[in-house]
Amino acid sequence: MTTKQFEGKTAFVTGAGSGIGRATALAFAREGANVMATGHTASAIEETVRLIEAEGGRAQAAVCDVSQEADVIAAIDKTIDAFGGLDFAFNNAGIEQPNMPLADLPVDVWDQQIAVNLRGVFLCMKYQIPHILKQGGGAIVNTSSGAGVKGFPASGGYAASKHGVIGLTKTAALDYASAKIRINAVCPGIIETPMMDRFSGGTPEGREAVIAQEPVGRMGKPEEIASTVIWLCSEGAAFAVGGAFVVDGGQTA
Repeated sequence: MTTKQFEGKTAFVTGAGSGIGRATALAFAREGANVMATGHTASAIEETVRLIEAEGGRAQAAVCDVSQEADVIAAIDKTIDAFGGLDFAFNNAGIEQPNMPLADLPVDVWDQQIAVNLRGVFLCMKYQIPHILKQGGGAIVNTSSGAGVKGFPASGGYAASKHGVIGLTKTAALDYASAKIRINAVCPGIIETPMMDRFSGGTPEGREAVIAQEPVGRMGKPEEIASTVIWLCSEGAAFAVGGAFVVDGGQTA
C-alpha cells in the first residue's frame, strides 16, 4: 500500500540500475516522488526509468560514477534542472571485493573499494546537502552493510569501506540535524541481488552456503531494504538521526 506521502518531492538514487537501488527508486516513485535514477550503466538505469514511468511515475536517468566528482556534480545538477530541487537521497552505489585475506588484497582493489563505497558517499552528500538545505530540510540514507557493523573474514577492503560509511553518516548527521536534514545508514544483510549472485558464484551450492548464514533461512528481498529507506525518509522516522539500521535477518545478531 502506498500513501503518495512524497508527492511533489524529489529523490536522488545511486546504484539505481538493479537490486536494492532499483527497488528503492520504484518505491520512491510509488510514494509520489520524482526520481533521478543514477548508475554506471545507461541501459540499466534507463530500464529503471521505464519501469517507473510504466506505473505512472516521473523519473530521469543520469549515468554517474560516484567516485568521480564531476559525474556527481553533473548528476545532481541534472536533478535540479529536471525537478527544481532535491529532498531525499539514497546513496546506495557500491561494489564487492574478491574474497581474500588482507595481506593478499591488491592495493588497487583496496583503492577501488574506498573510492566507490566510501568516497562516493562523501561526494554525493557533499553536493546533495546544499540543495536539500535550500528545500528547508529532507533526508539522506546511505547504504552500509552488515559488514559495516562487524568483521567478516576475507573482506577487509569492503568491511573497511562500509564501516567508514557509518562513521561518515553519524558525523554528517550531527553536522546537519539542527538544519532539519536527517541522515542515517541502512545495513543490509544477504539480499537477493546481482551482487549477491556474483558473491555466491551463482551456483546452487554457493547460494546454499550464503543462505546458511541467515538465521531466517533465506535471503532478503531488495524491496525489504527499500521499505526501510522509505520509512527513514518519512515523517514516521522524524526522530531517527545518525542511526545504522541493520536489516539482515539476524545475521549479525
